[in-house]
Amino acid sequence: MSTHNTYLAVFLGGKASPRMKAWNTLSDSDRRAKEQEGMAAWKAWAERHQAVIVGMGGPLGKTKKVSQRGIEDVSNEMSAFVVVRANSHEAAATLFENHPHFTIFPGEAVEVMPVLPIPGA
Repeated sequence: MSTHNTYLAVFLGGKASPRMKAWNTLSDSDRRAKEQEGMAAWKAWAERHQAVIVGMGGPLGKTKKVSQRGIEDVSNEMSAFVVVRANSHEAAATLFENHPHFTIFPGEAVEVMPVLPIPGA
């Protein structure tokens, strides 16, 4: 994958955030309705931006951290990712304004960062 004008977007949302706590207080039927609304809005977002989506990514599951200490279970706020192309960092970030991740679902934010070339490659 060429890294020119490529950006990684990481969707964030903590399990203990006020937004998630409010989400968890919804009735099952209200939560299911919000989930359906959110999935339809996310699909519409992806269709609107299909020309710039390099990798649709997807939801992220439980995390294992590997270090000199070995392998351990950890928790973080990363919940999904997508890879996009844009003419600038600002343009890439703009793609996620008013995204369903935080306008419908209880997500907190989307962090967007450039994918840099591997040094010496």
